[in-house]
Amino acid sequence: MVSIAGSKKLKRQMAPQFWGINRKSKRFVITVKPGPHKKSHAVPSAVFLRDMLNIVTSLREAKSSIYSGKIKVDGIVRKSLHHAIGLMDVVELENVSEVYRLVPTEEKLLQPIKINESEKSKKLVRVTSKTTINKGQTQIGFHDGRSIISDSKVSVGDTCLIQIPEVKILEIIKLEVGSHGLVTRGNNTGKVGKIETIEEGTFILPKRVILALEDRKIEIPADIIMSIGKGEPVIQIK
Repeated sequence: MVSIAGSKKLKRQMAPQFWGINRKSKRFVITVKPGPHKKSHAVPSAVFLRDMLNIVTSLREAKSSIYSGKIKVDGIVRKSLHHAIGLMDVVELENVSEVYRLVPTEEKLLQPIKINESEKSKKLVRVTSKTTINKGQTQIGFHDGRSIISDSKVSVGDTCLIQIPEVKILEIIKLEVGSHGLVTRGNNTGKVGKIETIEEGTFILPKRVILALEDRKIEIPADIIMSIGKGEPVIQIK
C-alpha cells in the first residue's frame, strides 16, 4: 500500500532542538504530518505531551490521551499524534487546570508558557497572504494555515488578534514604525524591540525591519517579525 503524506517517523538526531527529546535512547521519534505549520517550526502533539510538558511518560500514554480526545489545540479537539502545534497555538488538556501557549523565547524556537484562563480564546496570527476572490471579496491568510473572508483593512505582515476557534478578528496590529515586534525565528528569536524603520524590498533583498533592542539595533527580514502592540503586548507572550 502506498504511504500517504510521507513517513510517520524521524531519526532523533534530525529532530529540531526545541523538541527537547532524548537523542540517545531509541533511533526514531514520531514526526509532524503536513498541517497548519511548517515541519521545522512545529512539534507533534505526542512529543508536546511527553517531552515538552512531561505530562505523560511514554508514547503509549500519549496515544491514550490523544485518541481519547483529551487535547484541544485552539479550541478544537485533535486526535492525531502527528498534529503540528506551532507559533501562538493555545493548548488545553482535559482535567488539567493550566492552559498553554507556544511562544518563541531567547532559549528556544517554541516554548510552552502558562496563560490565564481568560486568554484561551485569543490568539495572535500574522497575515501571510491577501487575495481577491469571487465577487470582489478579500480572503486573508494567516501563518497558522487559517483563512477568513473579511473586509478588514489589513496588509501582509500585519498581525491580527483573533477569537478562536471561530476565527473572528478582534483587533488589527499594524506592522509600522513605533510598534513593538517579536522576533519569531533566527539568532534573535524571542527578543522584543521597537520598530524604528521599515525598508521596502527590492529585487535582491526582502522587506526588512530595523528593530531597536535594549542594547543594540538589528536589521532583519520583516517576515520573521510579529507585531504585538504599541506598548505592552495585547496578550500574554511571556
